[in-house]
Amino acid sequence: MSACATQALPSALYLGEFVGELNEGASFLERLSAEEQRAVRRLGRIVRFARGETVFLQGQPHEGIFLIEAGVVRSYYTGPSGREITLAYWTPGHFVGGPEIFRSSLHIWSGIAAEDCSLLHLSGANIRRLVASVPEFALCLLEGLVAKSKCYSALVQMLGTRSAAERLVQLLIILSNTCARRDAGRLVIERKITHNELATIIGATRQWVTTTLDRFQRQGILSVGRQAIVVERPDLLAKLAA
Repeated sequence: MSACATQALPSALYLGEFVGELNEGASFLERLSAEEQRAVRRLGRIVRFARGETVFLQGQPHEGIFLIEAGVVRSYYTGPSGREITLAYWTPGHFVGGPEIFRSSLHIWSGIAAEDCSLLHLSGANIRRLVASVPEFALCLLEGLVAKSKCYSALVQMLGTRSAAERLVQLLIILSNTCARRDAGRLVIERKITHNELATIIGATRQWVTTTLDRFQRQGILSVGRQAIVVERPDLLAKLAA
């Protein structure tokens, strides 16, 4: 899934109640001085992943966290049946690889490069060194972890309290607000996303998503092309959400 072309800093994407909270935790190191940021970079190492490569894998030992400098990382959980649910798409400024940051416990979900990525890897040992030597870094890390916990709490709440149709509508509203351009009263969602990707975010099947989008098209709410989803009637989409 490509990042939004209309934003200098593309928003993270996950299923949540409030659009304004999606990018909390982005650029969480901004509070550091230039010298402190250089200290972080000296203890990290740049790693690169091509689109489709695994960044970390569920069940494998933790080796630290990854700060996204370029590209998009999808975090996802795989159930015993092999079915996947997407937790989030993380964009530059965010970090991935938690929630463990120090010990060598096992990853409880996976991360994969959704597009070519450049990441700054910080090992658990070096994170400990930074926490001890740069107090502001510890505060940054806490704020980043708080943002992550709010993200995953929002996902659980949406999955537990909303129907699949309501979750799909909410996701379309999120995409409309974070990555769409206006065109004569319509909203053209410029973040390319497949039916299967929509399905793994909302916890449904691809076939169900396709059927529901077809129904929304017949109702005149949106149109689905090969290049983009277009919300023809944002007012009707908002009514569905209400």
